[in-house]
Amino acid sequence: MDNLREKRELYNGFGNALSRAFELVVTPLIFGLGGHLLDGALGTGPAFTIVLVVVCLAGMFARFWYAYDAEMRAHDRAAPWGRGAGSS
Repeated sequence: MDNLREKRELYNGFGNALSRAFELVVTPLIFGLGGHLLDGALGTGPAFTIVLVVVCLAGMFARFWYAYDAEMRAHDRAAPWGRGAGSS
């Protein structure tokens, strides 16, 4: 039974990593494409492409940072050395 649980956790980890990798690649591409189309329509050079990709990367970094921090706090609360659910 423990072997099945370990495999499930392993497969969930692979799935989470694949979805994050896909998100890290596809999201900036979508923003870059949108910026490129906007630049083409307005004739502004690569200004909107660069701005949208940088804003996208900054937002993704913040999202991943806060999600990781929340996951680690929850992991620490559940661990034997954790202070319980009442602490912050």
